[in-house]
Amino acid sequence: MKILDKYILKSYLTRFIGVFAICFLIFIIQTFWLYIDELAGKGLDIFTIGKFFIYFSPKLVPLVLPLSILLASLTTYGTLSENYEFIAMKSNGISIVRSMVALLIFHVFLGIGSFYFSDNVVTYGELKSYNLRKNLAKLKPTLSIREGIFNDIGNMNIKVARKYGDNDQYLEDIILHSISDDEINRLVIKADKGEVRSENDSYLQLILRNGNRYEELIASTAAEKQKYPHSRASFDEYILNIDVSEFNNIDLDEENYRSTYKMQRVNQLKHNADTLEIKFNDDKSSFGKVFMSGHTLRKLPNINPNQIALNNFNLNDSFLNLINDPEIYEINGVLSNANEEVDVYLRQLNNKKKLFFIQQKLINLHQLSVNERYSLVFACIFLFLIGASLGAIIRKGGLGLPLVLSIVIFLTYHYIGVFGKNAAEDSSISPFLGSWISTFVIAPFAIYLTKIVSADRELNFTIYDKTIQLINKLKLKK
Repeated sequence: MKILDKYILKSYLTRFIGVFAICFLIFIIQTFWLYIDELAGKGLDIFTIGKFFIYFSPKLVPLVLPLSILLASLTTYGTLSENYEFIAMKSNGISIVRSMVALLIFHVFLGIGSFYFSDNVVTYGELKSYNLRKNLAKLKPTLSIREGIFNDIGNMNIKVARKYGDNDQYLEDIILHSISDDEINRLVIKADKGEVRSENDSYLQLILRNGNRYEELIASTAAEKQKYPHSRASFDEYILNIDVSEFNNIDLDEENYRSTYKMQRVNQLKHNADTLEIKFNDDKSSFGKVFMSGHTLRKLPNINPNQIALNNFNLNDSFLNLINDPEIYEINGVLSNANEEVDVYLRQLNNKKKLFFIQQKLINLHQLSVNERYSLVFACIFLFLIGASLGAIIRKGGLGLPLVLSIVIFLTYHYIGVFGKNAAEDSSISPFLGSWISTFVIAPFAIYLTKIVSADRELNFTIYDKTIQLINKLKLKK
């Protein structure tokens, strides 16, 4: 490696580490505010909190890395351009493109390293952080009740519209579901107001006010089941004690969840995606056969157009007509039965459609996760070329304009990626395109800027220059 390559590489690495550290710290702070509700009030020690952020931090690297590469390459080559170091290089027959070779090789290895990091470290961090969050949620469950969503507390599932009071002890618009041993929801309690009156190591006491209690009764015979036996009771005040003693002995290191797609490596994702797709196709085929063979709609009798219009026919007013023409009664009966059966089939189709959508979305998420890890390799290379080229070819006005452009480019890259992922999840586009679309967008721009650098040209920002001139004229007039 030549002295020039070492010099540029050293300058770049210094800036890259600094930018990466700053961006990473910003994302860590954002993460802290995002999960502060899950950590606050749990009585956690510094070690546990630190462990949470250590487990969570690897997944931030794929977000921070592209931005760090773009800004570091921009500032490195922008400084070289401002200090006229490129002129010195050109006088010695060294082109700007030649000066990028060492860093380009470095980013090829960095991209490959990012792939293995995402495939090993990020997946392991996801495994540990996900299980730690689940275990933390079991500690002091009252403090983890969040507004607007269902929260698991013991064998109860609770949802509140609002919490208020000095210690958030007062609740508003409460819905409680009790899960029995057979995991069937047979008890529902709704109340307008509520209060967390007391809490100790063994139980949680809820005082519910102005509500109703609904309970499905267990029938002993099949005939009783058809009657859907249940009870309903209104109350002004209802005291509910929830057993939370099992939450006193929580092992925070316990790993009960290992099967989410974010925890899986590429080979596991590919295998599971193929398995899910085979099962999905089999389910669709089986349902189609059962559905098409299960129709019991009877054939309508031949209807003469000259017959009385059925839509305007009232059986009560035309009873005598049935004696003379009983076919009308038959037709009305068939149409009535057909309408009921069509409604049943439509509900079946809608329910199955929702289920198929969930299955397809899970397959898409597996495929997205695989392709995102590969696309990151090329994104590292293209973003470096963009940053280095912008820093080298824009010499007017210091680093202000290149910095703005780089931020715009990164935001474009990021949000196109978010759009592509969301579109791929619901099958609007393929998972491959959803993962690679942001890379496909920046690739032509990177190649174009590199060609400009190789031709030793500057970007033409006529509008930008005229705007600056106009601002300066206005300042002089003042």
